Amino acid sequence: MVPTKAEAEAAFDLFVEQFEAKYPKAVECLLKDQHDLLAFYDFPQRHWQSIRTSNPIESTFATIRHRTKRSKGCLNRDGMLNMMFKLSQCAQSRWRRMRGFADLDKVITGIIFKDGIEQNTLDQKAA
Repeated sequence: MVPTKAEAEAAFDLFVEQFEAKYPKAVECLLKDQHDLLAFYDFPQRHWQSIRTSNPIESTFATIRHRTKRSKGCLNRDGMLNMMFKLSQCAQSRWRRMRGFADLDKVITGIIFKDGIEQNTLDQKAA
């Protein structure tokens, strides 16, 4: 939760130093995925919360999971798929728009962000 990738890497190294002897397999797994764990620093800062959490995925399927468990065995495959589709349509009315939605076009077009701040390159300044 630090503001820069350099600080996050320093905290990560400190974590590895403290826990490598006690939890070697867990630390090895984290070391293997360190680049992916800190990748959110390459996106706009307003997107970080959405990237770091899996809650939107879990929330999306909570309604569907709740209903499909209750109606187990009552529908054929096509009926179940239709029900899941309709449930997800109803659930989307309660979803919040992602923070920094306006920055998505910058991410899609390949504008570079460092520590959540847009970086101006020479090509972008000339355009």
